[in-house]
Amino acid sequence: MNRMAGWKTKDAWSWREFVLLLLLEFVFVMAVVKYGAQRLYLSWLGNPLYSGMLTGLTIAIVLLAGLNYIALRPQRLTWAEIGLRRFPAKDWGRILIWILVLVVLSTGAMLLTNLFGNTVSNSKTESLQQNVTWFTVLLAVISAGVISPLYEELFYRGFMYRWLQARAGVGWGIMISSLIFTAAHYPTMNAMPVNFIAGVVLAWAYEKTGSVVPAMIIHGVTNTIAVLLTATG
Repeated sequence: MNRMAGWKTKDAWSWREFVLLLLLEFVFVMAVVKYGAQRLYLSWLGNPLYSGMLTGLTIAIVLLAGLNYIALRPQRLTWAEIGLRRFPAKDWGRILIWILVLVVLSTGAMLLTNLFGNTVSNSKTESLQQNVTWFTVLLAVISAGVISPLYEELFYRGFMYRWLQARAGVGWGIMISSLIFTAAHYPTMNAMPVNFIAGVVLAWAYEKTGSVVPAMIIHGVTNTIAVLLTATG
């Protein structure tokens, strides 16, 4: 079995790494970063947009460091082990299709959410809408379109989905990893249907290409579209 085929059926990790990384996300990030550091950043900066972006950068550092020191370094593995690898040029066509699918499904989910009286917004989007400049839009694009796709795809698809898929199969792997991805976006409750749909599409992209880079591209493009629509809406 070659290396590219082998990633779908086995890995070097146990329940220990999986549980530790879940605890890192749902205990440390949720309690310390989202509720502790974010409030501190807001008191320093006085702006939900800037404090939210700094919070996102902090989460990225924490989760990437966790992946490195919990999952990769002890096993002497590289980032390629969790999908940071090249993909065939032929997959660009599928990437464009997946972007279209995600945009259409996300738009449908947002419309249904709005019908029930909930708008898909949070303090960061509201702050951006109130202060639209080239600088704030650029910061939002870097945060949502570059930083978030980088660490989220490595963490939720590269490790979480891969770990689950190797033990429970593709269907359950996609379902459970998408639920984990959705829960990690708490407390933005009204955006959770969109997050779950994104989790499914992005996990499928990783499954079909063997690389998280296509998922990063899809994630980054759709997030950037969302930022631009928010800024011009």
